[in-house]
Amino acid sequence: MATLFSRIAAGEIPSYKVAEDDKHFAFLDINPVHPGHVLVIPKKEVDYLFDLPDDEYAALLLFAKKVAKALKKAIPCTKVGVTVIGLDVPHAHIHLVPMDKGNDMDFCGKKLTLPDEEMKRIAAAIAAEF
Repeated sequence: MATLFSRIAAGEIPSYKVAEDDKHFAFLDINPVHPGHVLVIPKKEVDYLFDLPDDEYAALLLFAKKVAKALKKAIPCTKVGVTVIGLDVPHAHIHLVPMDKGNDMDFCGKKLTLPDEEMKRIAAAIAAEF
């Protein structure tokens, strides 16, 4: 059975898409740690990021870099933080989070729930910069 993220990338489950190419998909986390929190995935199902072949790993990171640049333009922030946790969904993914202070990336703290209209606005702003 396809992973949740594969189903999102295939359009089977709605998402707040911010970027896509033939091998990668980026969308807003529905329970962000900070507004603008993006997940970047390979469309290929691989559970563990470091199990990707080297060329696919490098391509994913380059795609994430492009998304991070668009994110920084769309959401004013000091830097875009990046992390890989990968324990919740068995599909390799990279978290990109706009940050101004260290605790903007507190994955153990309370997650946010943003209104649909704000999520749409944020996704559209990032997509426009991509």
